[in-house]
Amino acid sequence: MIHRTAPRLLALLMLIPTMAFAAPDGRKLYQQFCSACHGLEGNGGVGVPLALGSFQRGVDDAFLFKSIRNGRPGRVMPTFSGLSDAQINAMVKHIRSWVPGSENEGHYRKLGKVVGDPERGATLFAKTCATCHGEKGEGGHGTGVTFSRPRDQLIMAPALNNIGYLKSAGDQVIKGNILYGREGTPMPPFSQLLSNQQVNDIVAFIRNFEKDIEVWKPAQVKSAVIKMTSSSSFEETIENIKRAAIGENFRIIRQQNYEDGAFPESQQNQKQVMIYFCNFEYVNRAINIDPRVGLFMPCRLTVIEKDGVVKVSSINPAFLSRFYNNAELDEACAELTEMYQSIIEEATL
Repeated sequence: MIHRTAPRLLALLMLIPTMAFAAPDGRKLYQQFCSACHGLEGNGGVGVPLALGSFQRGVDDAFLFKSIRNGRPGRVMPTFSGLSDAQINAMVKHIRSWVPGSENEGHYRKLGKVVGDPERGATLFAKTCATCHGEKGEGGHGTGVTFSRPRDQLIMAPALNNIGYLKSAGDQVIKGNILYGREGTPMPPFSQLLSNQQVNDIVAFIRNFEKDIEVWKPAQVKSAVIKMTSSSSFEETIENIKRAAIGENFRIIRQQNYEDGAFPESQQNQKQVMIYFCNFEYVNRAINIDPRVGLFMPCRLTVIEKDGVVKVSSINPAFLSRFYNNAELDEACAELTEMYQSIIEEATL
């Protein structure tokens, strides 16, 4: 006699393989991992625009796959080592859907083996490429968003001496981009200005970066918070912080209870306050490096008294910098950390 639940169990078991091996949804994966920087429809933002026909015809699927896998260490684009090959392939397929046929139309496909002289290429690179890509191929400054780059430029010039780029771009892709440029970006075509051999020489020079490239790694900062115990009273510590901040060329913006907005004023703990201050010269410089630093601006310190002990704390900008994957930002965040420490030390001693 067959148990009445047997057919249901059998049907469920038949569904398991389908559930386990369902193809990844490239659109959803792109929205989850890529759209915040590259735009929902690939129109760009912090990241470069991916829906440009000139971009898609200039790169192969291997470039897209490896770019997602390896990222661009130190250049905003993170690595996605946790994604499976199937997931990345699904994302590549979704990206290609914006410019159908672009993979087959790629102009790099017509190019043969690239053989060049890196020494001759160095001279040519200095004359034709360094203005945008940097003398050592370090790329343009800032991120891809409008506020941190010249407004007439759709994208920043990419770093060519970046291990993520060099692992992703084959010689033919690099050569094709030089010959045909990127329509819709500041990258012009050089097919009428340089000979085939000259382009090969530049490619050889760029490829030579791999020999002694320095791979960026985030600063090894263990503590996410800067905190110290004050030897002064709660009220004195607050005034000390304001004086110390002004001494470091900050302007005091406001002081508010830590619980402001969470509870009615009568129910707020009056021994927990936040002090907001700003150095506008520093903020402008940092935002022009990477506008995302606005997430932890303006500067602020928290003062809390509990059981008669007064403590001062703040986020550690040098620790947060590791999450931005931006080598330029590390120095600015380390500088801000030193300012915080100086202010807190002066206020609490």
